[in-house]
Amino acid sequence: MDFSYTAEQKQITDMVAEFVDEEIVPVAAEIDKEDEFPADVIDELAELGLMGMPFPEEYGGAGLDYHAYPAALEEISRGSGGLGTIVAAHISLAGNMVYAFGNEEQKQEYLTPMALGEDIGAFALSEAGAGSDVPAMDTTAEKAGDEYVIDGGKLWISNGSVADTVIVFAKTDPEAGNRGISSFVVRPEEDDGFIVEGTEEKLGDKGCPTAELRFENLHVDESRRLGEEGRGFVHALKTLNGGRITIAARSVGIAQAALDEATEYAQQREQFGNPIAEFQAIQHKLADMDTKTRAARLLMHSAADKKMDGENFVKEAAQAKLYASEVSREVANEGIQIHGGYGYTKDFPAERFYRDAKLNEIYEGTSEVLRNTIANELFG
Repeated sequence: MDFSYTAEQKQITDMVAEFVDEEIVPVAAEIDKEDEFPADVIDELAELGLMGMPFPEEYGGAGLDYHAYPAALEEISRGSGGLGTIVAAHISLAGNMVYAFGNEEQKQEYLTPMALGEDIGAFALSEAGAGSDVPAMDTTAEKAGDEYVIDGGKLWISNGSVADTVIVFAKTDPEAGNRGISSFVVRPEEDDGFIVEGTEEKLGDKGCPTAELRFENLHVDESRRLGEEGRGFVHALKTLNGGRITIAARSVGIAQAALDEATEYAQQREQFGNPIAEFQAIQHKLADMDTKTRAARLLMHSAADKKMDGENFVKEAAQAKLYASEVSREVANEGIQIHGGYGYTKDFPAERFYRDAKLNEIYEGTSEVLRNTIANELFG
């Protein structure tokens, strides 16, 4: 396996990296402080074609492969963890649900504006009592003629309060367990009964609104159902599996940002008459941080390679997300340690990297669930 970038992949990655350094890094602290959806930055990403990176050009996408797309998302996350989540939830979850399981008419109507960045997408799966245990959801979609009536609520929905297109999972047959779940395209501005209860005040991941949603007698035409009735659970698992590659990318981006900041600081900060970068203890920390970040990146591309070859990549995606998420937190933690007291203040971005990194171990599959997934794959 050769994970060296092709000329095209390198060109794309360099372009995104330059944009991140010029447009995102300078405003990252402000995004974190204000915790407002950065619509202006999203518009700029859309102009660069980065809101539909892996989708075909016929649907408004950029047609990037799964090496270039995670590499670009890594760069975006290096600039801002919140932006990384916004883009990943929009593309890898909401967009991929429509692309993978929608019919041609649904792709033209819903995917195209999302890929162009005209619409923002959200993926509404989790509930207060149904996080890792998806079949425990209470939201229902009862068939009424040629419509479904959705009632219930969702929690922890990235982009949920700003989305134009929300993929909602609900039980169409409450007695059938995971085989009774279906998914629907919901349009908040068009559909009466879509209610945003509020957004969470989070430790990190600022700028990406995490919403609580409620549905009251919300009617959607059956043409808004994605795929066959009862296949929503399977579709969610397949979508989350691909999404884990991009959460690995977010993790690697944050780790790289923490490593870069710590490396620069260590060369500038002097103690006992010398830059602390000359002390072996600091050198060993930086060496470990760099090694772990590189290993996480390679695991990410290994999973992407399997996906692109059409092979089963469940284990590889779980391993990439598990390892990269834990590495991002470990590297960010060491970054704070290298900064000493300054790392615990908001004068430096080290503490922000740590707050943003922690989320990677929780959403789109907790570390505990991912270890179960890996073990299940080992046992066949």
